[in-house]
Amino acid sequence: MQKTVNSTDHHLAPSLLALGWQDFFAQQLGPDESGCAPLRIATVHRSRMTAISEHGPIKLRLPAHVNTTDFAVGDWLLAEPDTNLLIRRLERRSVLQRQTVGGRTPQLIAANVDTLFIVTSCNDDFNPARLERYLALANEAGTNPVIVLTKADQVPDANAYQQQAAALQRDLEVVTLNAKTQDAVAALARWCADGQTVALVGSSGVGKSTLLNTLSNKSLEEAQLTGGIREDDAKGRHTTTSRSLHTTQVGGWVIDTPGMRTLHVSDVSAGLEQLFAEITELAPQCRFRDCTHAHEPGCAIQAAVGSGALDPARVERWRKLTQENLSNTPVVTGARGKKKTQARNRSR
Repeated sequence: MQKTVNSTDHHLAPSLLALGWQDFFAQQLGPDESGCAPLRIATVHRSRMTAISEHGPIKLRLPAHVNTTDFAVGDWLLAEPDTNLLIRRLERRSVLQRQTVGGRTPQLIAANVDTLFIVTSCNDDFNPARLERYLALANEAGTNPVIVLTKADQVPDANAYQQQAAALQRDLEVVTLNAKTQDAVAALARWCADGQTVALVGSSGVGKSTLLNTLSNKSLEEAQLTGGIREDDAKGRHTTTSRSLHTTQVGGWVIDTPGMRTLHVSDVSAGLEQLFAEITELAPQCRFRDCTHAHEPGCAIQAAVGSGALDPARVERWRKLTQENLSNTPVVTGARGKKKTQARNRSR
């Protein structure tokens, strides 16, 4: 018999398709796993996890050897149908992860996310350099990034913020809204439909919890705590402290995440190339193959800066992130079958 978890957030049991199940996951099942129960992780704690099945929310039983840090909210699992005992995790379609200071392995943020809502606000929190870090993360993970500008009702004209955000990446979609109104649901509905999964990332105090409460239509008892921006320094207060999966009003799923004070880039070369495409496409035109794009003659990128075609501040941010990514990305060495991963030697 299924053991259920008390949760008004998932009071209606979803079908597997509505929960985000796809052929990609079905094709991973072996002949002897047809009787296993597919589950999707809803919460991950230090020693326990909860999940959602087509019968509703459940509490997972974990084998003794399982480490919960190896799992992310949004992961698909197989479990024994009668006991809810975890059997194995299915391969992910996408995974959002970040490198933490001093951490040896990346910290998992969310898995199997279709769209990443990068949430920022129309005030002093708006920071192009930080948004570029989130965009690189989304690009590398294979998710569709959308910048969501909250608190648009609190400024005379949000167009300036929208134009700055849209210029950060080709074909980037930017939505401005008031996260407290139902208009926000309509503005984001096409990314939150049945079977779709979005994740919210951004700094503390920009309105992520408010947006989650609106998208999920939570009651006062269910609502996530919210915290505003401090007036003296425009810094946010942490309100969300863990990651969790929630239903949306229009049928999809949203993963809330804690505010991130720092986001270091690591192993995101492809993500950076996509983010700074107008710069990286010029690099092969430089006279020297090993051009640093700083002072060499015949540098196509510096020529574009000089002509006004490229923003020098953006080129400087590209150079900084590229170097940071190179420094933080581990090096894989050794012969086939005996490869080792080690940190790069960093100059001081």
